[in-house]
Amino acid sequence: MTTPVPRLELLHVTKRYPTIVANDDVSLSVLPGEIHAVLGENGAGKSTLMKVIYGAVKADSGTMMLDGHEVSIANPAQARRLGIGMVFQHFSLFETLTVAENIALVLDEPFNLPALASRVKEVSEHYGLPLDPNRMVHSLSVGERQRVEIVRCLLQKPKLLILDEPTSVLTPQAVIKLFETLRQLASEGVSILYISHKLHEIQSLCDHATILRNGRVTGKAVPREETPASLARMMIGRELPVCEAPIYEGEHRPVLTVRGLSLLPTSQFGTELKDISLTVNTGEILGIAGISGNGQAELLSALSGEAATERDVIRLNGKSIGHLDAGERRAKGIVYVPEERLGRGAVPPLSLGHNALLTAHRQGMKNWGLVRYGKARIYADECVNRFDVRGADASTNARALSGGNLQKFIVGREIMLKPEVMIVAQPTWGVDVGASAVLRQALIDLSRTGVAILVVSEELEELFEIADRIAVLAQGRLSPARPRGELNAEKVGLQMAGLFDHAETTPAASMMETKHASA
Repeated sequence: MTTPVPRLELLHVTKRYPTIVANDDVSLSVLPGEIHAVLGENGAGKSTLMKVIYGAVKADSGTMMLDGHEVSIANPAQARRLGIGMVFQHFSLFETLTVAENIALVLDEPFNLPALASRVKEVSEHYGLPLDPNRMVHSLSVGERQRVEIVRCLLQKPKLLILDEPTSVLTPQAVIKLFETLRQLASEGVSILYISHKLHEIQSLCDHATILRNGRVTGKAVPREETPASLARMMIGRELPVCEAPIYEGEHRPVLTVRGLSLLPTSQFGTELKDISLTVNTGEILGIAGISGNGQAELLSALSGEAATERDVIRLNGKSIGHLDAGERRAKGIVYVPEERLGRGAVPPLSLGHNALLTAHRQGMKNWGLVRYGKARIYADECVNRFDVRGADASTNARALSGGNLQKFIVGREIMLKPEVMIVAQPTWGVDVGASAVLRQALIDLSRTGVAILVVSEELEELFEIADRIAVLAQGRLSPARPRGELNAEKVGLQMAGLFDHAETTPAASMMETKHASA
């Protein structure tokens, strides 16, 4: 029987940067129609390797073969012409252009924009990732932006498709539909390179896996023959840490309360918030589940102070703060970790020391109007060491870090402020299993010191691991929060689709939730 020619073959690929060897003598092979996983911790070299294949980064040495022919890809445009498509973990979209206009930017052939918009709508709905091609990107949620990236790539009909964390912000239903699409593409001969930290996805979808650690290939596996625990051991070289959530020994009292928050969207594509009420108590984590685009962005803006609200709608320790802006709320002990790491959580071209100044400048980093940069560097280095931000120090630019390491820095920076209330959006989006465990445990530990924490996440598994109570946000309405033990993934999933029990959406139920939370 003739052995098929690999669709992609990498031989001894090496890529060095001034302070690190990102890929060290990497070789791998992907056959036509194969779905091949590349596993590794954040910073293991996965994304760099994919960028080498896609022509976004040039390797220092090594050979790349495509369908048996040696190729040297100078840029992504050439890669696309050769039939290579890539969906990046971090979005590359223009905020002030529409969905269709963003997709048009990567097309090499002439196009008619109305016809393209129609095609985008048709293809996105066919793949279960519905998009309005005429919406401006700045009005889209993170999940919707991810859909744009995926659909933009699928429109090119690639023969090698590279997916870097494609399901990070997709709903479970959308993930199932995407997997059906990927399997169909594979059956038609398309090869797929798949990066994900969700090991159950790897087991379900992928035929083979290559494991990277510190830039080198350290193993290969057939995912279906492994367990999540064994795959995790291959990735991180040790047993996967398990989160421990001890019972809070202190007195539970309301810290952050919201009563009757209704808010019109700031854009025509936003979501109206309808009579939102919630309470976050000392020593607990309140988890809010939901699908992107159902009011998460609006709720987080209202809680953080980025959006104006009525004075008495939001209270901190019984005192009205609804009229205060974001800076004034931070001064009173509320910290916020946004879902967008690059651009909102951190400024990409600035060092970690300078990024520490963004939210920690009240920690002795200024004196008589002058910035004390030495204090900022000390703070950043302490954060790097305490939260295991790998390959970095205070002088490292934020954009040089992998997604997981940058997230550890941002979350750590806020934890070190010793807040009264911490609001976190998508804490482990795109973060590997080891770093996810570190971040989740850090949030649990902080809550057990008496801090009130609110976590907004699309990862049900995450909320069931760390949250003490869980509520669901759907279509701008928030269900009453329930203790984690009273819920299951099926019930929460139905609520995420907007199928609240009638009793849970009545004013009386909201009053009961208020009394329960205040008890």
